[in-house]
Amino acid sequence: MKTSILRQKADYVGITGSILCIIHCLITPVLVMTSTLLNHESLRIGFLSLDYLFIAINIVAVWSATRHTSRPIRFALWSLLTLFAAGLVLEDLDPRFEYMAYGASVGLVIAHLANIYHCRNHHAH
Repeated sequence: MKTSILRQKADYVGITGSILCIIHCLITPVLVMTSTLLNHESLRIGFLSLDYLFIAINIVAVWSATRHTSRPIRFALWSLLTLFAAGLVLEDLDPRFEYMAYGASVGLVIAHLANIYHCRNHHAH
């Protein structure tokens, strides 16, 4: 029971991290263009480095959520996390990587929800 609760919390952390990352990625360009505060390079770099924080949060959440789950869900979460991290790291090279990160982030939310559903219905320990 305790393991299931910890895993479920990991899924919620992963969902929250992915949604916050999507929001961050959507509003950053608007803030950079409209805010004189973010026009200073040092502040912009600090604000944009939140990407790495979101990657770290999702690594911890996926690791915790996949310790005792089904193989397909484990594969989906780790694959989507890899795409998510690669998309964020490479987004400056090509805009398609940014869209890949968005898609992977949405996929992470869906995979975490699937894991919650799986754990509830299969009483995984």
